[in-house]
Formats: sequence, C-alpha cells, structure tokens
Amino acid sequence: MPGTLFVVATPLGNLDDLSPRALTTLRSVSAIACEDTRRTARLLTRHGVQVPTLSCHKHNEGRRLESILRRLRAGEDLALVSDGGTPAVSDPGAFLVRAALAEGVRVSPVPGPSAIAALLSASGLPADRYVFDGFLPSRAAARRRRLRELRDEPRTLVLFEAPHRLVQTLRDLEEVFGTREMVLGRELTKLHEEILIGTAAGLLARLGPHGSRGELTLAIAGRGDESCAGDAAARRIAACWQQFLQETGGDRRAALRRAAKALGLGRAELQRRLAELGEDGP
Repeated sequence: MPGTLFVVATPLGNLDDLSPRALTTLRSVSAIACEDTRRTARLLTRHGVQVPTLSCHKHNEGRRLESILRRLRAGEDLALVSDGGTPAVSDPGAFLVRAALAEGVRVSPVPGPSAIAALLSASGLPADRYVFDGFLPSRAAARRRRLRELRDEPRTLVLFEAPHRLVQTLRDLEEVFGTREMVLGRELTKLHEEILIGTAAGLLARLGPHGSRGELTLAIAGRGDESCAGDAAARRIAACWQQFLQETGGDRRAALRRAAKALGLGRAELQRRLAELGEDGP
C-alpha cells in the first residue's frame, strides 16, 4: 500500500508558529523533502526533530521526482515543506503533488502559516473575497499588461514581490491603479516585520529609491472597495494616533513619531492624513 505525502505548512519566520500537528507529522515521517535543507534544518533543530531531509526545489524537482515517488510507492510516509508558509502555493512542490496524485498516492495537507492570510488579517482591507495573483511578471511590459488586466478586479488583490523589483512594481501600480489604497507586508512574523499602508506613491515616498529587503506581500483594495479600504485605513490611523497620544501623556511630537513608525507612514504623510480626519496633529 502506498504511503502518504504530507504537505506541511511551516513558519514564515517565527519558528514558534509551527503547529503541534505539523510537529507531530514531521517527527513521524521517513524523510522530509524541502526547498532548502539548511533553512529547514534550523526549524527541525529548534523543535528537536531528527528526521533525514532531502532537497526538492524548482531546479531539481524533476530529477528528484522518481526517487521520491519510489519511496511513496513502497509505503513510506514523506513530508513536503517549503522555506516558509504553505508548499505548492507560489512555492515549489506543485509538480511533486500532481505526480503523487497521478500515482494514486494519498496527499494530505497539514495547514498552517500563510503570508496571504497573515497580511489580509492585519490589512483592514475586505478579506471575505480576495484574489491571489502570485508574483507579477518580471519584465516591465508584461508586468504592466498584467496590472491592466487586474485593474478592474472588484475583490482585494494579493501579490508577492521580490525586493529588487518592488520600486518598479510600485511605480507601475501608481500608473495603472492610481491612488488605490494598499498594504505592504515585509518580513511578516519576523524580527523586523513591517506593515505599511498607503497609496503606491505614499509607499514609494516611505521606502525611498532603494525599496526594501526581505520577503514581501502586497494587498490592494479592489475596484469599488476604495471607500471601504479608505475607511478602514482612516480608523486604523485615528486609533493608532489616539493610542500613542495617550501613552506619551499628550506629547504630540513623540506620538507622531511613534504612530508614523507603527503605521509605516512618513511623518508628513501622517500629519496630512490626521488633518483630513480632523485630528489635531502636532
């Protein structure tokens, strides 16, 4: 009888986000197929898991396929993980999953961390309906063409982006989407996590010409949801301002500094928004 291929979601960054079921599964399998054995080794060491690993990434997935399927046919249970989040969702693994299903192998998901859900939950944008479009094309013309195709999408749009393309992507978003509200998540759950809100132009001003480092997820208000997204952002800004105003004992300059950092907005942009909301800035 064939074994089971467990598709195991692993932490985006904070190693304590590994679920108890995922930990039990990783301890129970014969081997773990992973995107980067060194990165997975840190997770396994943190949780005391002593199970062999084998690399299975986009550059060697085809070569590894037969040896992995052979083990599954022989009745071994194996786990599939990526560097973080859920395998096969804009990550390596989909090729292996399809091949295992074609062989009649049971594929069982062990759900957990997801950059998509993590950002949506903290974005203030509508998340009852959304569209995930993965990574945009790397070539400028193809990227702008894809953005024009997505421009009239009424649902919240979620994208991944590489750090070295972020600035150009935001410029393209400013050109195609205009002043649409968006939320940028950087290094979610990690030590230097940032969640920045604003328009494409506002994010560009905040980030500067060199963009950002780390893993990036971007959520964009859908066409027709601009007012809803704007209302949510306004409530978040007002609540944050009032919180820091209280914590600093009414020191408006200190409150502005702290609120700007927490919201991922420049101080001038925050002052402008507070004025629009009728809040008394410094």
